[in-house]
Amino acid sequence: MSSVQNSSGEGKLKRQLGFLDLTFLGLGAIIGSGWLFASQGGAQLAGPTAWVAWVIGAVAVGLIGLVYAELSGALPRAGGIIRYPDYSHGPIVGFLMGIAALVAYSSVAGIEAEAMRGYAQTWWKALGTSTGGITTLGWFVQFILLIVFFLINYWSVNIFGKVNSVVTAIKFIVPLLTIIVLLTHVHGANFSNTKGAGGFTGIESAVSTAGIIFAFLGFRQAVDFAGEAKNPQKNVPLAIITAIAIGAVLYILLQITFIGALTPGSLSGGWAALNYKSPFADLARALGMAWLANVLFADAVLSPSGTGNIYLSSTARVIFAWARTGTFFKVFSRVSPKNGVPRPALWLAFILSVFWTLPFPTWGALVGVVSSATVMTYIIGPISAAALRRTASGIHRPFRLGGMGVIAPIAFIVASLIIYWTGWKIDSWLIGLQLAAFVLYLIINKVMPSENIALGQQIKSTSWLIVYYIVMFLVSKFGDKAFGGCGALKTPVDQIIVVVIALIAYYWGVAAALPKANITEEHTEEDAGSLAAQPY
Repeated sequence: MSSVQNSSGEGKLKRQLGFLDLTFLGLGAIIGSGWLFASQGGAQLAGPTAWVAWVIGAVAVGLIGLVYAELSGALPRAGGIIRYPDYSHGPIVGFLMGIAALVAYSSVAGIEAEAMRGYAQTWWKALGTSTGGITTLGWFVQFILLIVFFLINYWSVNIFGKVNSVVTAIKFIVPLLTIIVLLTHVHGANFSNTKGAGGFTGIESAVSTAGIIFAFLGFRQAVDFAGEAKNPQKNVPLAIITAIAIGAVLYILLQITFIGALTPGSLSGGWAALNYKSPFADLARALGMAWLANVLFADAVLSPSGTGNIYLSSTARVIFAWARTGTFFKVFSRVSPKNGVPRPALWLAFILSVFWTLPFPTWGALVGVVSSATVMTYIIGPISAAALRRTASGIHRPFRLGGMGVIAPIAFIVASLIIYWTGWKIDSWLIGLQLAAFVLYLIINKVMPSENIALGQQIKSTSWLIVYYIVMFLVSKFGDKAFGGCGALKTPVDQIIVVVIALIAYYWGVAAALPKANITEEHTEEDAGSLAAQPY
């Protein structure tokens, strides 16, 4: 890297991550605690058809990933998921997505530390209680693990990338071994046993609340680290698609083998009664394979730890990106001149990750929140991509998504359904948080960056999103009881309404974009010089 310091002495991000680094970042985030817990969660809700939920999740995330492949290839920016809404619709939308992303990202490292501690409790009983709670010692073990993540990230993005690549390569072997071994113990009758299965409604719930969407969310890592990627216009889109494809195949096979390998006795109470504390490891022991159980317990430390390490770093990039847009505290936009790491943002990411472990929540308690909050940040992606085709048509797009006019609205519809499937309990406070943030912005708008965009124009470009939130809030409240609503809207009427709402919001959102893309020098400052050859 040539110069990592600008004239003011402030550092810049370094472009040191290649295609394999970016792909392993995605896979490393995908293969985390999700594979250890989500197969059981899917089986509890959907029974033998839980694998269908993984297919739906893979298709949904794949469609969204394709949209971001175009955006990140054309505009490779650190924390791009935060910046693209600001580019297409202005500061208010960027601010709202920043708040949603802060919730979605900052909690994952803590969740992964909790998952590691939960599995480790099997051989270190003092880490938790017999009722599934956590002891003071258990919390301190999680805290120490988060400190290790912080230190790995603090010194160098290059060291972080290489460590992650090695760890991901290792932890990919264990789920692959698990699939091969469990395939030799499949009970065909399990796939026709529907006792306690939730049918298609169960499949829908599993997508958003069992950890399935949560498991796939790792694809965004390549987007978050685009500002530190070598040849990002080519490598970022390719890494997104590769990580999603490999993750999908792995998870579908894991779900099928988990369902098939369950002993008939474990299903005597129905699928909903499954209650393994350490699903795959407990299943291996039930099958008399103590050696596999021990391997799984060891991997249960490695897999979540690797993912937590990645997410702590990506949280810092998102905070950095939010600060760059001007709608978050500027101190977090600073980068260390020595090693190109956004250290102030990393400190905040670390503090927030610790906060999310209080007051000692369980893995499942946060997964639905994270999944829904993340999807809220994704819904704007298809709209931003379509809008920027019109308002920033001159930008070079190395990866140009064919069929954008079809894929983008479908991606938005699927994302909206996932938000609805998450249920009223989570949607009510997440959407409520977004509406409160909008009011807050209007109150403090004078200290926010106008970027020569009149407040009236900003509100006009945001109004579609606010109406969308309000209507989704109401549909979630009055929706089917299976999704936590009061039951006034029965399935499938409730979901048909969500589809209609999504279509209206999509086309309104594209039409409401800023007349000219809000891509300024302040937004792209950290990339000055490194992309000089690109027609930005």
